[in-house]
Amino acid sequence: MVSCTDLEKAIQSLILSPSGWRAVFAHGGSDAGESTSPDIAVAHRIIITRAARVFAEYLHTHLTRPVVVVGMDTRPTGPAIADQLIGGLLDAGCGVEFAGIVAAPEIMAYARSGDVNGFVYISASHNPIGHNGLKFGLDDGGVLPAPEAKKLIAAFLANKDYDDGAVPRHNKERITAVLNKQGEYKRSVYQAYLAFSREVSQGDKTGGDILAAISADLKVRPLGIAVDFNGSARTVSIDREFFESLGISLHAINDKPGAIAHRIVPEGESLEPCCRYLEKLHATDSSIILGYVPDCDGDRGNLVIWDQGEQRVRSLEAQEVFALACVGELAQLVWSGVDMAKVAIVVNDPTSMRVDQIAKAFGASVFHAEVGEAHVVGLARHLRERGYIARILGEGSAGGNITHPSAVRDPIHTVMAIVKLLCVRGTGDKAGLFEIWRNRVGKAYQEDFSLLDIIATLPTFYTTGSYTPDAVLQVKSADHAALKERYQTVFLWEWEVRKAGLAARYGITQWEVFCYNGIEEKRGLSRFGEAGRGGLKLMFSDVAGNEVAWIWMRGSGTEPVFRVMADAYSAELERELIQWQRDMVIEADGNEISGGA
Repeated sequence: MVSCTDLEKAIQSLILSPSGWRAVFAHGGSDAGESTSPDIAVAHRIIITRAARVFAEYLHTHLTRPVVVVGMDTRPTGPAIADQLIGGLLDAGCGVEFAGIVAAPEIMAYARSGDVNGFVYISASHNPIGHNGLKFGLDDGGVLPAPEAKKLIAAFLANKDYDDGAVPRHNKERITAVLNKQGEYKRSVYQAYLAFSREVSQGDKTGGDILAAISADLKVRPLGIAVDFNGSARTVSIDREFFESLGISLHAINDKPGAIAHRIVPEGESLEPCCRYLEKLHATDSSIILGYVPDCDGDRGNLVIWDQGEQRVRSLEAQEVFALACVGELAQLVWSGVDMAKVAIVVNDPTSMRVDQIAKAFGASVFHAEVGEAHVVGLARHLRERGYIARILGEGSAGGNITHPSAVRDPIHTVMAIVKLLCVRGTGDKAGLFEIWRNRVGKAYQEDFSLLDIIATLPTFYTTGSYTPDAVLQVKSADHAALKERYQTVFLWEWEVRKAGLAARYGITQWEVFCYNGIEEKRGLSRFGEAGRGGLKLMFSDVAGNEVAWIWMRGSGTEPVFRVMADAYSAELERELIQWQRDMVIEADGNEISGGA
């Protein structure tokens, strides 16, 4: 049994957002967040059962006996949570299919297949190993849209049933029967994902078979890829079969499920093992020039490359990765004969302005949503209802991309956007993808190009990395709207002090404020506090009105941190802006204590 007080504390520790519900689930120890213990506390067992019942009730409003597929990443607490979740769903009258370890895009692809009505995925994405959580979705292959997710959260918090939900009421035989069919369900999920990934990569077939074009070019110009699976769910997913079916060689390290060898978030130091591995491979086979590292649930992967100019392997910034994916997918739309006036790129609010410049070259439009995959996917759905073609979307600040009809980031689709640029070359009077991009920016094209040549064509912007120390703050203010009101006072005073210097050094003469809540963007706010807990961005322009830099802030919905970022056309300006932004937020936060306005 557990006391009501302990249960309430456990509930209050949950981070509940449309992108997922998360907490430290590993039980015991002084640093449970980094714990590899497979055990979860009784209070968390009750929480999982309650979550299962609330999701079942949500599904039952439309269905008599909904069927839910359940999967998990490779965190140690996954099996304990899965047992509890399956029991709770069965108790609540749902059919359950348990697929065991699957990547997030894998279970979401299967949810689209028509065999189930929804999914629950057990993961805490990039959070440390002792964390875990739940993602809920329906049969459209994406997480619940933000408005629906908020209904689920409200129902969960309103449930005051304190009975001992730690032990599911349903008999053990039903739970065991579901667990015993795990292999069968995993095979079905795997095959659905493999077929769906080919469909996503192929895209619009009106312009020809792009996968056949890739395979044909690989016979002339071989390509190899390195991957550091880091013990993630992708260790047992389709990666090898998918790439090798095209003719791409795949080479893997840390490919045992659950053998998490380093920090989970695929940023910074977490890319170093893949860098070393790629360097070793390239020394014996020069065709191996690219590598990727997924997070634990395998829904994004950041990249490392062989830089032939510097003669070494280096990692790409998350914003660079997303920009490359945008170039590849937009060029494919041109290659397929799509009217680019109807094309939209959908991004989160701290995505670099380099994407705006890429879109402009292709004649496409850019739309911004608040941070959170559910918001980006929701805005893309809304735009498609208005007649837009929203094929490429994502969170540039976090890396990876979402390629429609997928509704989740996927490293396979990220890598494929770059493979297309490398391999889909001109035939007859039809230009290849990289040639299309070069033509769009008015630059000469040479047939003998490399991956480094492609990267060098990206618009130059410098953006604070989301997971660097400069981007992360711990604020005392629980009321983020009030914090932004105080920040407004600080900024307006600072602007008057600094504007002459900014104009003289960088050409900045004016600013405009934007806020982002869900799928809604507002500009020209009179009160910064109107942003609430959403994103707040100050856009800086020159005398001609050209946007040249921004600073941004938002409290994370999935981690206990407050993020600040800057984006600018020069490294010097980005460095100055991010330090200025940090100082202003710290001052505004401190004013809560000192009584400043």
